[in-house]
Amino acid sequence: MARLAQTAGLTEVQTEILSAVKTFVDKEIIPFATELEHKDEFPEAIVEGMKEMGLFGLTISEEYGGLGESLLTYALVVEQIARGWMSVSGVINTHFIVAYMITQHGTEEQKQYFLPKMATGEIRGAFSMSEPECGSDVAAIKSRATQDGEFYVLNGQKMWLTNGARAGVVATLVKDDLGGDSVYKNMTTFLVEKEPGFGETREGLTIPGKIEKMGYKGVETTEMILDGVRVDANRILGGEEGRGRGFYQMMDGVEVGRVNVAARACGISIRAFELAAQYAQQRRAFGKAIVEHQAIAFKLAEMAAKVEASHLLMVNAARMKDSGERNDVEAGIAKLVASENCAEVTQESFRIHGGYGYSKEYEIERLMREAPFLLIGEGTSEIQKTIISRGLMRDYRI
Repeated sequence: MARLAQTAGLTEVQTEILSAVKTFVDKEIIPFATELEHKDEFPEAIVEGMKEMGLFGLTISEEYGGLGESLLTYALVVEQIARGWMSVSGVINTHFIVAYMITQHGTEEQKQYFLPKMATGEIRGAFSMSEPECGSDVAAIKSRATQDGEFYVLNGQKMWLTNGARAGVVATLVKDDLGGDSVYKNMTTFLVEKEPGFGETREGLTIPGKIEKMGYKGVETTEMILDGVRVDANRILGGEEGRGRGFYQMMDGVEVGRVNVAARACGISIRAFELAAQYAQQRRAFGKAIVEHQAIAFKLAEMAAKVEASHLLMVNAARMKDSGERNDVEAGIAKLVASENCAEVTQESFRIHGGYGYSKEYEIERLMREAPFLLIGEGTSEIQKTIISRGLMRDYRI
């Protein structure tokens, strides 16, 4: 049993799930990840294995065919999957956020329609908030919904959709002219259904193609063009009462997304540490294993401290959300610290590998390209600092 990143107080069921996932990662992901990543090939066999394990429905209620597990369980599963290959965790991350949003904010009809199919992985979810001219500045989105009788017509361009091609439903945030006194009260989330694939996947909705990336390969990231897409009113998240609530629904989803990104960062950090510890014992220099040199031993000690701190912050943020408490500050802190630590731990592992770390034959080369994504995904470090400071001032204001 590994010493680092252990979680106290888990139930027997949680322990069994994590043990099964770790075994799956060690046998079915790690041996194939680097080759698939270099080919930028979607991991079909791995995804089928996750379906069989019920991971697509991990947090969906048993009432709708899922396992009914907590955010903490999900985050710990993501940590293990990202330890194997961060891209695989991306396959289920946006899916999980959409399922969470439907569970928390959807109508009963929406739950009955979407969740059973999402639990099996038959329908996969994607999450769409960003646009070409705005990222974290959500108020600047330009995509719009215009009411036309019982339908709404959506127009605009969306960016950075993970699972954009393979998804069957996209939770899509657009402007909705309701006359609210704040821009944030004039946004609505639509559950936009489409066929999986590239090109025009429903009338007026186009997924142009895959965006090429330096890392986070294997899983597709896409744009989405909305050109007169007609959506029934019953696909407003939460029904008519959900109109104007889109921003708040999305932010609720982003909070759990930030815990997820922290978990992914923890997973990469754990793997980077494992690789460094193994290599440092095998590589010899000046007559002894390099781990016996104080410079390397101290690097490993500092890396371990960062792994442990990140894991504990991530677990705390997940448990707060599970308890029903507001966790915007804690999720922001977990995401900030875990992603920054991940970049540092991965780079130290790379340095310990020396010249071999620059070779594509070694796994650390892949991790070096994956770690930077976590510094910007679900809000940059600077955005996390803004969220944290504003949240803290609610309690420390004089």
